[in-house]
Amino acid sequence: MTKNDTVLDAINVRYTDLATSSCCLSCGGAISHAKPKKGEICVDLGSGRGTDVMRLADSVEADGFVYGIDISSGMLETAKNTANRLDYKNVDFREAELEKLPLEENSVDLVISNCTINHAKDKNKVWSEIFRILKPGGRFVVSDIYSDKPVPKEYANDPAAVAECWAGSVTKKEYLETLDNVGFQHLTILEESDPYEKVKIMVSSWTIYGKKLIKEVT
Repeated sequence: MTKNDTVLDAINVRYTDLATSSCCLSCGGAISHAKPKKGEICVDLGSGRGTDVMRLADSVEADGFVYGIDISSGMLETAKNTANRLDYKNVDFREAELEKLPLEENSVDLVISNCTINHAKDKNKVWSEIFRILKPGGRFVVSDIYSDKPVPKEYANDPAAVAECWAGSVTKKEYLETLDNVGFQHLTILEESDPYEKVKIMVSSWTIYGKKLIKEVT
């Protein structure tokens, strides 16, 4: 088993255990800034119990569609049961790693995520996948965390600490450089918290917006 497999197992266990709880699992409110439109195709990465997926589905209406992507089998089961009970026809929940999104290239208008990308080992690959699935002109609104300095190795390599939504964080500078290198433009910080302590580092929550611009024909 690889180190990444161990982290995924820790995440699956933690969030499966939380699937039927009433606790808040989010570090931000990406959906509050997302402004989904009727007919759009949307994706929620780390969709959890499916609450935001169904809120998006209400906004895009019957002409639109929303995919929820999560790694936790317990969360996915809860989300599917709720969607079926409430008779949502324009949603689909899929189990997948963020580095391997099961969606077609240039197929999505909007990607949202709340405190999920920090879990990923290869964040450049995650953001490359987000860029790949977005249509030209598509956008993301992501809430996540960043750290004031690199996370000490003893915590960055601890699957339980990574699953707790802080030990997988990167610095703000590294985060923004990744987005820029992937090709996103119009990067805008929509909200940002004061730093708060996590063991030997300080972290901040933020919500950031960006677009995949339409290529100009020359």
